[in-house]
Amino acid sequence: MSQALVYPNLRRVEAAAFRQRAGRRRAFWGMMACFLVHGLVVSTWVSRIASVKSALHLGDGALGLALLGTAIGSVTAIPLCGTLVVRRGSRNIARWTAAGFCVSLLAIPVAYNTATLFAALLFYGAMAGANDVAMNAQAVATEKLLGTPTISRFHAMFSIGGIAGASAGAFIAGRGVGSAAHLVWAAAIFLTFAVAATPLLADTRAGNAAASASGGRPSLRRLPMALFALSAIGFCIFLSEGAIADWTGVYLKQVLGAGAGLAPVGYAVFSAAMAIFRLSGDAITLRIGRAATIRYGGAIAAAGLSFALLVHSPYWALGGFAAAGAGFSSIIPLVFAAGGRIAEVSEGAGVATVSGLGYLGFLVGPPAIGFLSELTSLRVGLFLLVVLSVTAAGLVSLVVRGGGKSNPFADTAG
Repeated sequence: MSQALVYPNLRRVEAAAFRQRAGRRRAFWGMMACFLVHGLVVSTWVSRIASVKSALHLGDGALGLALLGTAIGSVTAIPLCGTLVVRRGSRNIARWTAAGFCVSLLAIPVAYNTATLFAALLFYGAMAGANDVAMNAQAVATEKLLGTPTISRFHAMFSIGGIAGASAGAFIAGRGVGSAAHLVWAAAIFLTFAVAATPLLADTRAGNAAASASGGRPSLRRLPMALFALSAIGFCIFLSEGAIADWTGVYLKQVLGAGAGLAPVGYAVFSAAMAIFRLSGDAITLRIGRAATIRYGGAIAAAGLSFALLVHSPYWALGGFAAAGAGFSSIIPLVFAAGGRIAEVSEGAGVATVSGLGYLGFLVGPPAIGFLSELTSLRVGLFLLVVLSVTAAGLVSLVVRGGGKSNPFADTAG
């Protein structure tokens, strides 16, 4: 064969390979940006809750009622978004919901009483839940496209966004900037970033056409065993994370006698450890496998929480909460990703089911701990989280057996 024919063909093959690699890199960084924006939006609002409460002259009960709008909006939107992802593709829905989530910050400054704040947070929660499902479904598809574990790094960007948004919020609030101005400017900046970054996302819909056609939204009565077990793991971990967020400071102050400055550090070290270990979670998963990562993570979290609840020094307890953050770090990312690999359902439907049932843990967790604490003590009540961590680790075997030949934890070592 003449060189005139060989070299042009070789150059075309090399050019195609280069474009494919470049497309994969763009898809990776596009997903990183999506998760970063989500974390920034969430933490920006959280950092100004107290300011909004004060500006609207709301009592604790009124604020609690308004915040319920976030939960109701999320739980309502999650299954609907799962259906939209199946029909329209996760890339398109992730782009639109990312923009909508940024815009939802603008509704909060418009509120002038409990009812209007509830309505604003209903919209905010709906966009948060919808964007969560869409970007996690897109993350699963992107991970398949890249051919290597990446889901933990995506979720690490959410944690980093959370730390950055909360820190910036504290700084801005400390300078006396009103919550309305802060939220409006934040919405504009985040929206600009999201609009610029989300076009980088890969169009993975064609590769998932067969799955979308054969795997619609599953019925709860005919839920695949593996998907049911994954949802149960998500429920256990979401409940635990929500309870740690709400009760760690109370435990350190009320039970261990921590001062006002030390009590909030418990959740800070938990979050920091989670962010750090999410950055290395993909490497750990690649080395020991998805199933083992969840098993060991649940065991480490259980050990860390047990330590924090058995010691009598708040400083020692901080080490236990850090260990819990490290243990929990990769579990939810891996559970979401596995939900998108269930053979009987599409990626969007699988992620929506796992996240929808899992998010119920956020709703029941804090009141469940409060109820148990009233019956016994806060220390005993928090031991429920140890039980849930062990349960999550044990449910991994049920996922593997329920998945049959299409084990959603397959394709890595272990």
